Amino acid sequence: MFASVALLLAVVLLLLLLGQNRRPKNFPPGPQAFPIIGNLLELNLENPIADLNRLAKRYGNVYSMFIGPRPAVIINGVQALKEALVNKAADFSGRPQNLMINHVIQPKGLILADYNNVWKEQRRFGLMTLRNFGLGKQLMEQSILDETQNIIKILEQSVGKTMNPKKLFHSAASNIICGVLFGIQFDYDDAVLKEFVKFFYDSSKMFNGTWNMIYDTIPLVRNLPLPFNKVFQMFRSAREKRSEMMAETKKTRVPGKPRHFIDCYLDEIDKRGNDSLSFSEDQLCTYLVDLHFAGTDTTANTVLTAFLYLMNYPEAQERCQQEIDEVLNGRDVSFECRNQMPYVQAVLHEVQRLANTVPLSVFHCTTKDTELMGYSIPRGTVVIPNLHSVLNEEGQWKSPHGFHPENFLNEKGEFVKPEAFTPFSVGPRMCLGEGLARMELFLIVVSLLRRFKFIWPEDAGEPDYTPIFGGTQTPKPYSMKIQLR
Repeated sequence: MFASVALLLAVVLLLLLLGQNRRPKNFPPGPQAFPIIGNLLELNLENPIADLNRLAKRYGNVYSMFIGPRPAVIINGVQALKEALVNKAADFSGRPQNLMINHVIQPKGLILADYNNVWKEQRRFGLMTLRNFGLGKQLMEQSILDETQNIIKILEQSVGKTMNPKKLFHSAASNIICGVLFGIQFDYDDAVLKEFVKFFYDSSKMFNGTWNMIYDTIPLVRNLPLPFNKVFQMFRSAREKRSEMMAETKKTRVPGKPRHFIDCYLDEIDKRGNDSLSFSEDQLCTYLVDLHFAGTDTTANTVLTAFLYLMNYPEAQERCQQEIDEVLNGRDVSFECRNQMPYVQAVLHEVQRLANTVPLSVFHCTTKDTELMGYSIPRGTVVIPNLHSVLNEEGQWKSPHGFHPENFLNEKGEFVKPEAFTPFSVGPRMCLGEGLARMELFLIVVSLLRRFKFIWPEDAGEPDYTPIFGGTQTPKPYSMKIQLR
């Protein structure tokens, strides 16, 4: 009798587990999933990009897989991406709220907040504030150029030597966004700046890494003392540090005379008074972490990628330098100069394509029952935009594989930007700091190429262009040899 009951319970449990991974009617196809772990075994957790692209070849540009018991839709290719994130933006602009990244950062701020009126207010405020503080204007431009002079001074000390530029470029990018957010800039040896840079590097590797996938796939392990707890501790520390900086800046604040982002936000809180539920100091603290993280890691990793390729394609470096010399002719560089430098523009855009710093974007979520490319997608479904597939899509690029600046030049040698250029994503959720990132990349790279020649060290062996996968991708560590021009 006992054996019969046990067998019956086992069969019921097995059926329940199998039912967890059943696709809804007319849902996108995908690989068969295991109970509990879903399609975890289908992916290389260290870097799932190749596996996601392999599955797209088998199942099409819109397919599904299971993150544990939860179904997710993976979008590949420019047509499907724009159909979802642009044409049906309101349907596909939500954020899933039960993944590690959400639990760590909390659904406030901007990046991970759900798609609603509060988020729309926050984004509108962010865009307006960045614009008012000189984004695309001389104020921001001069701030970047001032920071570039600090980079130049350090590189001048390494002329004739080799150095690893990772710390330098991350420190510079962090300093630029610190000026925007806090009105503070640090010495590169400052302990606080070093703490910021380490935080960005460590946390970006944890997100989308192995332990993140395990946390998202197997909810039963979330309360165990496993390595993913480290990222929770790091973000608590980051929020505490931002709270301290916010408290310090409030001591010298003059309402109505903003010096930086914090002052602007506090002015907005004052203006709205007790009627506002969307603007608060707690919301601001998460907002600061969002913008500081996004404004440091992606920009620094793109600059690192730029010099990795420029050193190993010396003909491209020399052609950039020739164009820079001809256009500037002794004048100071400005962001407007980019319109006279089609080849430099092409190189920098090709670098962004290959750097692909956020290859899976930030996960989206459907806000209602909807359709995509003939498939039915229920409300609350996790949506993963595979930006890597778009930036390397056959038929969208002259040469999708390898370094080819000609992808951004027409037959007349003029700069053009293909529709598939989407490193900042597309639609309402596209990167808020795109303008700042583009300005930083241009001004830093042009300023350094004007002054120095960058050489791949003779003893460095063959370059490895495969990035280290994470919340943001970064090139593998490398060294550069520096000469004055």
